[in-house]
Amino acid sequence: MKVTKYEKARIIGARALQIAMGAPVFIKLDKKTLEDVRYSSVEIAKREFENNLLPISIKRPLPTKA
Repeated sequence: MKVTKYEKARIIGARALQIAMGAPVFIKLDKKTLEDVRYSSVEIAKREFENNLLPISIKRPLPTKA
């Protein structure tokens, strides 16, 4: 499924908040990679999103027939 830039921003922001609050990370990162992203929860969330590892789903309203 394609996501809009707004949905992507919302998903990454929500996941970054979860990571910052201590949630487990779904992607394996070595020490060098963590140092490269400067332990940023946003960058970790972006990498999880790019690898399709996030358990977050999108609900869109379906058009109704008039």
